[in-house]
Amino acid sequence: MRKQILSNFALFLTALIWGLSFVAQKSGMDYVGPYTFNAVRSFLGGVSLLPLIGLIKAIKSDHRPLKVKELQHILLLKGGIVCGAALFFAITIQQYCMQFVSAGKAGFISALYIIFVPLIGLFFGKKLNLNVKISVLVAVIGLYLLCFRHDISQFSIYDGALLISAFFYAVHILVVNHYSQRTDAAKLSCIQFFTVAVLSLPLMLIYEQPDLKSIYACRIPLLFAGILTCGIAYTLQIFGQKHTPPAIASIILSLESVFAVLGGNLILHEVMSFREVLGCVFMISAVLLSKLSFNQQYTKTN
Repeated sequence: MRKQILSNFALFLTALIWGLSFVAQKSGMDYVGPYTFNAVRSFLGGVSLLPLIGLIKAIKSDHRPLKVKELQHILLLKGGIVCGAALFFAITIQQYCMQFVSAGKAGFISALYIIFVPLIGLFFGKKLNLNVKISVLVAVIGLYLLCFRHDISQFSIYDGALLISAFFYAVHILVVNHYSQRTDAAKLSCIQFFTVAVLSLPLMLIYEQPDLKSIYACRIPLLFAGILTCGIAYTLQIFGQKHTPPAIASIILSLESVFAVLGGNLILHEVMSFREVLGCVFMISAVLLSKLSFNQQYTKTN
């Protein structure tokens, strides 16, 4: 029970950081292109974890047999690359589409991973309790109220692309759930971000003309998104998913929309509308409802 509470709290902190980082992610586009932004912030995220990994290695004795260590290193490398590939597709599509789609619309469609996670799980023999199904529906309503101040405009190709991004975010949550059970969170996170950086590099060099001056001008958004969002938040996500079922994790993580609105209210002094307050109530209610039953909420079917 204690591990589950700590895991849920780690996911809660992840959602908090993700929500507050949206401003940095958006403002960074004023200085560099989406591929450059993703490549640099992912590299910074991976580098920021190296001191932590070194510290843990220095203070923790490793008595594993050589053969076991080699097998676990292979599993860690495989997991990091798979997680990194899923995350690369998710954040690359999202970052690119943010140039053409409003922030609210992008936030709503991207957060639809809360639907894709249980849907994908169904193909792997998973089932959800009724309270979790209702939680997903309540969360989607809350997301709509939070993200849309007006009616949905005509569906565009970028909206469809964001749906694909949401799908890959769901895949990322599921593969993190798989590998987090058997690997070190910091090491897995580090490898996944170097994977994202490597995959983003060709796109950056082919489609953009990055220079040190523009990257330096973007240093604040990049440092925030790289160290805090990537290095800390995504590592907390991996740690949090060790003891939290994917469907529940996706609902908790979707609170990022709530924190984005609250952050705008507290930091940017934006006034929250009744619609946004109601959306926050729906989102928080969805999380609380999902936690009413702690057992077998995401289990194999008979």
